[in-house]
Amino acid sequence: MADQRVFITGMGIISAMGNGVAETLQALQQAATGIRALTLFPCPVETLLPVGEVRGLATGDDGVPRTHQLASVAAREALGDAKHVPDMVIMGVTTGGMLATENYMKEGHRQPRFSYYHAAGSVADLVAQECGCRGPVLTVSTACSSGAVGIKLALEILRRGAVRRVLVGGADSLCRLTYYGFNSLQIVDRSGARPMDRDRHGMSVAEGAAMLLLTAADHPPAGALAEILGGGLTCDAHHPAAPHPEGRGAQEAMTAALEDAGLTPGAVDYINLHGTGTVENDLAEGFALKKVFENRLPPVSSVKGSFGHSLAAAGVIEAVVAALCIREGFMPANVGWRHQDEAIGFSPLVAPLHQPVQTVLSNSFGFGGNNAALVFAHPGFREAVKARPSARTLRVRAYACITGAGGTSATLARFFRGASCQGTLAADRLTDGLPPHAVRRMKRLARMALGLSTRVVSRAGRADPVSDVYFGTAWGALSETHDFLEKLYASNEFYTSPIDFVGSVHNAPAGQVAMRARARGANVAMTGGDASFEQALTAADYLAANGRHPVLVGGADEMHPVFSALFDPSVPMGDTPADGGGMLFLETAGDASPLTLRPGYFAPGGDVSESLQAALAYHGGPRTFNDRIGAVMVGIPAACREDCAPHLDDFWGRLGFKGPLIDYRRYFGEFASASAVAAVAAMALLERGAIPGALAGGEEWPLAGRGILLLGLGATITTMLAASS
Repeated sequence: MADQRVFITGMGIISAMGNGVAETLQALQQAATGIRALTLFPCPVETLLPVGEVRGLATGDDGVPRTHQLASVAAREALGDAKHVPDMVIMGVTTGGMLATENYMKEGHRQPRFSYYHAAGSVADLVAQECGCRGPVLTVSTACSSGAVGIKLALEILRRGAVRRVLVGGADSLCRLTYYGFNSLQIVDRSGARPMDRDRHGMSVAEGAAMLLLTAADHPPAGALAEILGGGLTCDAHHPAAPHPEGRGAQEAMTAALEDAGLTPGAVDYINLHGTGTVENDLAEGFALKKVFENRLPPVSSVKGSFGHSLAAAGVIEAVVAALCIREGFMPANVGWRHQDEAIGFSPLVAPLHQPVQTVLSNSFGFGGNNAALVFAHPGFREAVKARPSARTLRVRAYACITGAGGTSATLARFFRGASCQGTLAADRLTDGLPPHAVRRMKRLARMALGLSTRVVSRAGRADPVSDVYFGTAWGALSETHDFLEKLYASNEFYTSPIDFVGSVHNAPAGQVAMRARARGANVAMTGGDASFEQALTAADYLAANGRHPVLVGGADEMHPVFSALFDPSVPMGDTPADGGGMLFLETAGDASPLTLRPGYFAPGGDVSESLQAALAYHGGPRTFNDRIGAVMVGIPAACREDCAPHLDDFWGRLGFKGPLIDYRRYFGEFASASAVAAVAAMALLERGAIPGALAGGEEWPLAGRGILLLGLGATITTMLAASS
């Protein structure tokens, strides 16, 4: 069966170039630039840098941060007069409510009520709430490629027919973390970004948001703006911040995108460059382009001399640009370019070029060598799509976890005895077996992720190279974020740490894993509160199921003495400070493992009783449920326990389920990625074939071939099904 085709049927945008599609188009056709002096927050005049700041954003007094406001504006325009609510919302975000958090920290506020919207995932949650979406809400946080990765994820979900309509976008606001952080790397051009120019000195940090309404259909719907033909995701696995010098990962991403789209390089009419204006990035992209297109390079340009670099929003802003190029028949200028760089060897467009455009290749690259390339086309460019191989089941070959009790063996031994595994493992024990130089300068979350990957690869015992890495984290690298801001404020905003800045992004731990494992496929970090690991598993299920090489799927969150209790309301309600994580080694080929872990029901919490009924229906109803499920592991965050527990008790009473119900947070602790540890425990219980008496309320409970349901309650209701075939 052929995949569904995917069309852009609505779009919205707000940036330094204007508010709305019409203003943006006019500015692009005039080769304008929105890069000007910063006004959003005060900073010492010695550090004043040009930025792409959104002007005239109407702000209220409701405490909603700037990133969220930008996303809301773009979403309203994208939905327009759409008759149907989106089935799913996917966003790329890096900063979330960081600007507000910085302001509160500077003012000395240390109360959780000031951090309600801090999480990167809260942007997508707010957009979903405003547009009435009751389906899955996912957030990608892979630094500057986040928005483009989100589009590729939406493409695969729609192709498979899981849903009909997805609202996908990217949003980021300016904040001190990114403003001073990029400057600390000495990659900001004080004259404004000049992408691909011989005399370029760096990027211009920017903000903005863009949203696309994507619709799956066999033929172009009425009003379709463009079709998404394909996408490619790769990782350099080379350096935490610098690209591979020969553009290896960028080349592989473009090649993969063209193959996915069914196009040859000669069929591309225009290339929207990543083109940030930094010396190394532009040079690496230039090398990659020459390898892919050889002597037939179509017109190219970067629009970051106009918009600036809006981080997670950039890939979706440039998708809007691609759709405008196709609809209007023009290609935008590479604003800021004056002199050809002989090392790059080609010149971008110096003025808008007006001619028909049928196909566009758009590049987005991020920290950690996270590369995304997307192919867009006119809705009438082709008549149909070819059938692709059916998605295969990802099977669990190995698993590993870290808790306060120690590594996998120590954790499982205590868990099987019904004993607590809560606590925080000493930093040096997170990376047992790794030489000191391998973890030099790494702080807690990166060490945890690297320790998990090393353990699980060792347990897998396979020579096959790992391809992809999928990592879920609710809060990201709290230690690096806190230390960056502390140093910044202590120096009156004159100094901070470039190492902490690079390590502060949510995908930094996954990038370290990729470098250690030499994983050059997709490298995807997901974030969404207590469902972050479930989001990572969902992303793997759609993006990796057609691959033949092993992938890693994990989740972890760190306990931080200041930030954890501010951001996560469940943390101060726990018995003891705790953190940890889990990771799975998954494969579709090789000697098949009988173990599987599949994502299931996923929706905003809302009415708990209604959500539980919907989750039950998803898994086949009462009779099928009792036949297929031998035990349930439930995770109720402490902050949600009072509201959720009575509904759960009533539900189980009416369901008549006789198997054990294991409240796993009571064993592993109050941290957002506890479900990743629970997934590892479920795999071990399946291999054991029975639930120990200490967990089953008395006597050992045989699973008799039935699976284990992992149920997450709280702001999001999720299920995962662990089974042994």
